[in-house]
Amino acid sequence: MTQSPIPVEITLLQKLRQLQVRFDDGREFSMSCEYLRVFSPSAEVTGHGGPGILQTGKREVNIVAIEPVGQYAVKLIFDDQHQSGIYSWDLLYDLGLHQSENWQQYLTRLESAGGSRD
Repeated sequence: MTQSPIPVEITLLQKLRQLQVRFDDGREFSMSCEYLRVFSPSAEVTGHGGPGILQTGKREVNIVAIEPVGQYAVKLIFDDQHQSGIYSWDLLYDLGLHQSENWQQYLTRLESAGGSRD
């Protein structure tokens, strides 16, 4: 069994609303705070195993704090008071790796629902 990549550096660029994560396998991802917020692993967003709750109006959201959770995750605290999502290393890696397709699916879902990023 191979070990999943783990972050060696996590940098919050608040002015750009970006989180940069560099992993020990050499991959580096830059993800917007909006992207991380709408894909939060929290029960509020994921819907307790159901379809989840579509997040709208998050274009300007920012991360105000990052708290470590053991040796396996971080809790991202957003300026819209959302702070219940625990982002495991595997999840951060997956979100970075599949950012383009995840974002496109989100935009399609948002449009279908008549929602807005603003």
